[in-house]
Amino acid sequence: MTTIPYTPAVEDRTSSLPLRLLLAPAGTAPALLDGAWWPRSRDLTAELPALTAVLDPLWGRITHVTVNPTFWPTSPRKVPVAGHVVGIGWFKAEQDPHKLLLLSYTVGRWDLLVVPPETSPATAARLMAEAADPLGTLTASALMNEAEQRRIAEETELSLVSVWDSEGGHGASLPTSRPPHAVQPGAEGA
Repeated sequence: MTTIPYTPAVEDRTSSLPLRLLLAPAGTAPALLDGAWWPRSRDLTAELPALTAVLDPLWGRITHVTVNPTFWPTSPRKVPVAGHVVGIGWFKAEQDPHKLLLLSYTVGRWDLLVVPPETSPATAARLMAEAADPLGTLTASALMNEAEQRRIAEETELSLVSVWDSEGGHGASLPTSRPPHAVQPGAEGA
């Protein structure tokens, strides 16, 4: 038996970093999303091999992936992954731009929220947990819209606190209380 080492056609610059993926618990009822993936870039050729390396043993060989090209600047038709090729489909009008659809001929299909690479770790963790919740009822875009609304609310609150502080709010000392104005008897009408 001869072992031939796999050499990717494209340099895999993310292989030393852990895959950022959270899946719904196995055996739970299907929800709108099966989990979330937080890639490090918007380059499917670089990112997809690591994702399929983890998912192939869990879900069966991933043979096709579909994406909405809105957030993916390059559009390869095929991506070489560990020992096989994954076909890529691009559906702008039909597919949620924040979702990655994975297909396996032997097992089925899975929908993952794609968390934008530039997302803060705290927001990404929250989004991934929500997408992997088997009781989740929100679509990928609805989760992203909710996260954006939360971000705006937090920025607005921070801005208001900053303005309040700059105007003497938080750090200002409380006004000293004055004794009530004493009225001398007989001086009311004088």
